[in-house]
Amino acid sequence: MRVPRDAGEASMNPYVRERINRKLDTLSDERLYQVLDYVEFLETKYAEKPAVVVNVFQRFAEGVEDKLRAGGMAVGTITEAMGFMNRAVGVLNGVAEKTMSVATDVVNVAKSAVDQVGAPTPNSGPPVAVVPPPEAAPVAPPVAPPVAPPAPGPVTPPGAPA
Repeated sequence: MRVPRDAGEASMNPYVRERINRKLDTLSDERLYQVLDYVEFLETKYAEKPAVVVNVFQRFAEGVEDKLRAGGMAVGTITEAMGFMNRAVGVLNGVAEKTMSVATDVVNVAKSAVDQVGAPTPNSGPPVAVVPPPEAAPVAPPVAPPVAPPAPGPVTPPGAPA
């Protein structure tokens, strides 16, 4: 297993990096996880600069890996799962890059269109006519509905036989 090279390695001694890589190549995956744990511990105690920031997909994958390890899953199973996860992360990173590219293109086209048309700024342009609302017809006060007269027929006093 090789430690990947990145832009942040300029201060790392290349001879020490190569020596560490040679030693890591001899270890099993289980021992490599122990080395990773120790390196992360050293980083929390003695790091001289902040860690390289990884994207959200990589952080998610590493979080899943840590949960699987904490759950006591077999190293081979974790390795296989992380292989699938890393391929998915690669696809998602590609999708994110393409989305950003398309969004950038859309913004550039919109800016170009605005430049060609000469769209007005918010405080310029023709004045907006304010149209007063039409006059409302006078409203008459509400009238109560008429009360219906009682229905005709014999009236039976209360308590009398019908």
